[in-house]
Amino acid sequence: MIFGRSRRARWDGTSGRPRSSNGASSLHLGWDVPEPVADDPWVAADAVLEVRSPPEVLALYFWALQASFTDRGRHGGAGHLGLQWYPAHPGSTAVNWGGYGPDGRELGGSVSALPSATGNPNTRDYAWSPATPYRLRIERVDPDPADRTGPRSWRGTVTDLGTGDRTIVRDLWAAGEGLDGLIVWSEVFAPCDAPGTEVHWSDLRLTSASGSTRPVAQVVVNYQDLADGGCVTTDTRVDGAGVAQLTGTTRTTPKATTLPVGDRSESGASG
Repeated sequence: MIFGRSRRARWDGTSGRPRSSNGASSLHLGWDVPEPVADDPWVAADAVLEVRSPPEVLALYFWALQASFTDRGRHGGAGHLGLQWYPAHPGSTAVNWGGYGPDGRELGGSVSALPSATGNPNTRDYAWSPATPYRLRIERVDPDPADRTGPRSWRGTVTDLGTGDRTIVRDLWAAGEGLDGLIVWSEVFAPCDAPGTEVHWSDLRLTSASGSTRPVAQVVVNYQDLADGGCVTTDTRVDGAGVAQLTGTTRTTPKATTLPVGDRSESGASG
């Protein structure tokens, strides 16, 4: 019998757990919006999220709206607000509103009124349901009149559009007067060959300090690269008036493709 040196097969991103530094594979949709006017910054961002095909495995899935906090080019960190499939929480459902400052440290914030099975100040118990649209909203709120020296408060809320119930998750404290760097994303800690999931994003919009609202007409597709440990079994597709992010599927939309959101008669796609 001849014994040869065995070679480990190169990982191709189709099976097994993601090999990224945090153990997740991510999909992103960058908002294609104009720069805000200096004296009229974006102070609120909204996105509607619907989990159409929920996870079937005991792994963390996180779908979020993310925004950076800024003041005339000075960066104050970023926060992410979204729903989670998290088996450590009741019914495996949770909500998260947290973020990091420009120094990389977690942002502080108010104590949420929602309980947390994991005792995490950012991640709270929240009974969301599949096939139900939820509006995620990040918005600037006025500081406590008794404390005008502290950082700006940024509120994260989730509204069940089926019942109309609005839940304040909590406030984050971060420097900045406006929002930029808007994206929505999926972060998946499940194996690349886990049963497929699908989430749908729609009604993306921004509100300025003067109260004007601007819908987002298009988004730019991004995936975590295979070289960075991302799965290749993910895809992004236009679906009605929104865009779907899928796992456990064949990729049909290349990275850097621009996709329309909303009324297609007012926006076009380019690849």
